[in-house]
Amino acid sequence: MIHAIRGRLRGRGRQYVVVDIGPLDLVVHVPASLLEAEWDIGDAIELFTYLHIRENEWTLYGFESLEQRRLFELLLEVNGIGPRLALSILSSFSPEVLVSAIAQGNADVIARAPGVGHKAAQRVVLHLQDKLELVGVAGAELAGGETDAELVEALRSLGYNVVEAQRVVQMLPKDVTDLEERLRLALMQLGRA
Repeated sequence: MIHAIRGRLRGRGRQYVVVDIGPLDLVVHVPASLLEAEWDIGDAIELFTYLHIRENEWTLYGFESLEQRRLFELLLEVNGIGPRLALSILSSFSPEVLVSAIAQGNADVIARAPGVGHKAAQRVVLHLQDKLELVGVAGAELAGGETDAELVEALRSLGYNVVEAQRVVQMLPKDVTDLEERLRLALMQLGRA
């Protein structure tokens, strides 16, 4: 296993970044949050990696934290969830929101990820509910995991990227649980940035 890579950002595509690690340029598939990160070409980056090996294909996946990589590995243990679907789930939710949805048994939130049906989302919840302590990520303290997932989705539909949306949602006061009020506060925060 390749634990992590360090190098310079050489380029990026729709679902991957190219990392220059000396004599090699590696294509590393990453969640949307990393694609939208404010890296410039030539910036030094570090990614925690997972190497997926199939008969005739080796694919490297990269994550910003060990916890995010561990979630990816756990998602791969779920029947019917492959690397692309696992990456889609991690691109749609922060680790905290995903852990919260799983802990609360809220498959509807997970089913919002592109390509994830309701049955697959239920399998994720059933398989991972008792394994969350292995991740090391505390679930977001939400009045409902669905509320913050809906809020991130609403902000994305307004043109904000996943990173901005998740960052501002995590900064909101936890005592405000009404979706409309949380959206208003989030837009105020984003207006100041």
